[in-house]
Amino acid sequence: MKFSFRFKHHFFNAFREIFVHHHGSLEFRAKIFALIIATNEKPKVENFTLVKELATTIYEGDENRANLLLLTTKELVEKVKKQNALDLDLLVTTIQKELEIVPRYAKKIDIESLRNFLAYSSDDDTFTYQENILEFLEKLKRETLYGNKPTTKE
Repeated sequence: MKFSFRFKHHFFNAFREIFVHHHGSLEFRAKIFALIIATNEKPKVENFTLVKELATTIYEGDENRANLLLLTTKELVEKVKKQNALDLDLLVTTIQKELEIVPRYAKKIDIESLRNFLAYSSDDDTFTYQENILEFLEKLKRETLYGNKPTTKE
């Protein structure tokens, strides 16, 4: 990535709420991606390539916004890996709380797109863990959008 974009990202990161349109939505998506990627002990570069591809599709060619989603996802994964102030349990809790506050974010959980990350699992245990996370996210999405009533898919 260009130096100018990295500089702009760090600047925007400090003032994201002011400068980035719908920053909450972008951060929510980054948290979803980070949750599935951070389960790998050493995430592969392919995970982040996939984030970039999905971001480009989501934001319909808006390169800056796609890059910002990628960098925000990387930042969250690094925080989990460093066991800084964020871990997977806290990330799950944060996602749940955000859905309580902004239920429409549940529509941003695209389980089929997230399944693509399973191809980059580092081992069988990670693969199973990621599958469980996808099941959890699917249930969370369904409950947020439809409550506890059964949907037509069941």
